[in-house]
Amino acid sequence: MNPYCQSAFHQLEIVIASLSEIIGQLTEEDLAFRPTQGKFSVGETLEHLAMIPIADGKVLEEASEEDMITLYSSILLTTKAEISEALYEHFSLLKKQFEGYSEDELFTETTSWWGVTYTRFEWLLEMIAHMYHHRGQLHAMLVHTYDKDPEILLFE
Repeated sequence: MNPYCQSAFHQLEIVIASLSEIIGQLTEEDLAFRPTQGKFSVGETLEHLAMIPIADGKVLEEASEEDMITLYSSILLTTKAEISEALYEHFSLLKKQFEGYSEDELFTETTSWWGVTYTRFEWLLEMIAHMYHHRGQLHAMLVHTYDKDPEILLFE
């Protein structure tokens, strides 16, 4: 694997390890907590985080909107165990996907169904930002509205 991708995947490993710690501290009942009506619950936020590696891996291969709707409707994660398992499985699939790219493929531009164009490497960087963003949201939800501080390091 390209050394830049190795470093990028290390950052994904950090965010996934911290999410695993958070999941381990939650109860199944905590997943239903929704601090703001109309916004994701704790469980929905975790489900979204678990889906990012597989979904964005398809987006960077130019999956259609219909393909993405099918993907999201085919996977339902409602328990801590399901979320945790999917998080690691989807990360593993993404890593295998990137291990298969040549240098040229890594820096080939692809376009999402909504019209954004990045190289595959840029899509990987976007995934990292996406994962850290939602982990930050989850942490804020737990700390500031649920009074449940996981007391974990968010960065190395």
